[in-house]
Amino acid sequence: MDTTTLLEAAARGDQAAWDALVDRYASLLWSIARAHRLSDADAADVVQTTWLKLVENFGRIKDPERLPGWLATTTRHECLRQIRRAGRERPTDDQVWESEPAPGAGVDAALLLDERDATLWRALGLLSDQCRRLLRVLMATPPPSYAEVAAALDMPIGSIGPTRQRCLGRLRERAGQAGLRTEDRT
Repeated sequence: MDTTTLLEAAARGDQAAWDALVDRYASLLWSIARAHRLSDADAADVVQTTWLKLVENFGRIKDPERLPGWLATTTRHECLRQIRRAGRERPTDDQVWESEPAPGAGVDAALLLDERDATLWRALGLLSDQCRRLLRVLMATPPPSYAEVAAALDMPIGSIGPTRQRCLGRLRERAGQAGLRTEDRT
């Protein structure tokens, strides 16, 4: 079948005519793409784009017998476009970046910690004297035993845990009222 007949039939949706055109001219397109030293993936993109442009331009081809020249020119243009695009793009390996640890704390990390601590100390100042004393003793480093806390504050050992829980609950409440979010308290 001649090129004019194949092109007209392919334009009407005849799959056999399309397959015949692809069989007839695929090697031409691939040879042009390879001559531009494109990678296999880029060459495949160029060939695919050329076929797509043919489908988009079925109605504009005035002389179907000159189709091989049109395909060759379109393939060369696509090769050059691909080479220009590759020169602008610098692909990176995302996995390399994903496995890299963050470069340390942010610039404002110390400031944020200082603000959080100041808010917590203000909230602690709003608690009763008994709660402030108990929480300060329990925050010592190294942490004291309950026997030591009981002796220092003249409290029964059995009341230290429940009192501590109530005081921490009040501290959370006061810190929340001061604008400290739960995730900021850790």
